[in-house]
Amino acid sequence: MESISKEHLSKLLKDYKNEKVFDVARHALANSEIPNVALNKDNVKEMDFNFDINIETMDATNQKASGRCWIFAATNVLREMIGKEKNIKFFELSQSYIAFYDKLEKLNYTLEALIEMIDKDYDDRTLQFMLAGIGDGGQWDMFVSVVKKYGVCPKNAFPETYTSSATRYINSLVNAEIRRFASDSRKVFAKGGMDAVYQLKNQLMDRYYRALVSVYGLPPEKFDFEYTDSKNVCHVEKGYTPESFFEKYVGNKLDEYVSIINAPTKDKPFGKSYTVKYLGNVVGGKQVKHLNLPMERLKELILSQLKDNHIVWFGSDVASYGDRVNGVWDDGLFDFKSLLELDIKMDKGESLDFRSSAMNHAMCITGVAIRDGKPTKWKIENSWGTANGQKGYYIMSASWFDQYTYQAVINKKYLTKEELAAYEDKPIELKPWDPMGSLAD
Repeated sequence: MESISKEHLSKLLKDYKNEKVFDVARHALANSEIPNVALNKDNVKEMDFNFDINIETMDATNQKASGRCWIFAATNVLREMIGKEKNIKFFELSQSYIAFYDKLEKLNYTLEALIEMIDKDYDDRTLQFMLAGIGDGGQWDMFVSVVKKYGVCPKNAFPETYTSSATRYINSLVNAEIRRFASDSRKVFAKGGMDAVYQLKNQLMDRYYRALVSVYGLPPEKFDFEYTDSKNVCHVEKGYTPESFFEKYVGNKLDEYVSIINAPTKDKPFGKSYTVKYLGNVVGGKQVKHLNLPMERLKELILSQLKDNHIVWFGSDVASYGDRVNGVWDDGLFDFKSLLELDIKMDKGESLDFRSSAMNHAMCITGVAIRDGKPTKWKIENSWGTANGQKGYYIMSASWFDQYTYQAVINKKYLTKEELAAYEDKPIELKPWDPMGSLAD
């Protein structure tokens, strides 16, 4: 291994002092964040909110200090379906209700996986991956699994609590329990076999359910659906359960949607379906499944759905090149190379392989600008409140979208027969740490 030469550092410092451009950068960065100094305002001014397809949607929501973006984006899709049917001005489905049962199901799923690996060495890579524990994240198919089992309800039937909006502490507590179970289950197994292990597991599940009720609230058994229509007429529909509400207003509609990804890596040939090992929440629920297609085809499918006035749930990497205040994502937004001589851009496939980029946020596409038949910018419904962007709506440039968008959920009616057959084929199983599972971290 080569060590750092102090002589070389002395030469570097001398050369640095002789370049006045570095003085300007150093002085500017002394009291400012790097992105503020590197911001290229020339690109910001081109990102205005004019779109050829601009679906009218409800006000932006706010996931607050939680990782429930995938739930917020999915409930935004459902509320638009319900809102159009009932001509509702604004309402929200309870994201907290879905998160409550997602957390319960995730713990059960994780404990079952740990039992399956009870004979593995403690430093086995898959076991260590599972010991990272559960978080707030998830996937579209995981959302489908939860709501098909437990239904949905309006937000006023199961409102937010402090913990539902700030989940760090409950997550840390349950993950400590998961690691303790992984250790204790092996001791119990050595003495009493698998029956004793399941007794231990069931005790933890019961304790966790009670803890969730304490921090999230009592799950609704019955509720009334109250809403105001676009003519300011108030309506009340009485006597729903979450399951009956879901059956009336959603039913089998979610069965029509499939996950399409764009992952241009050597281990994922286009035209095939994929799943990720140990990615899920509901044991026996819907398998998380993706069809990998080229970006141009993914955009064609998104445009088809938008043209039919239906918004699109999608997953991307919002940690890269984002201006949260102005509500813009553009890969030309920050000039880090001129400021600091740092070049962080990579080929999309390589950025996935080497963990430079991965899905970390789900939102909804609600509009697009088209010039000469090509998308030039996309309108995005986010779930970070209404203070930034245009009242919570954001813009993505065409080049950013191509580089950092990895997934979209599309009605399967837009797929060709060959694409649908490829989706329905037995999926290739990817390793638990594959980046196509990172949205659920």
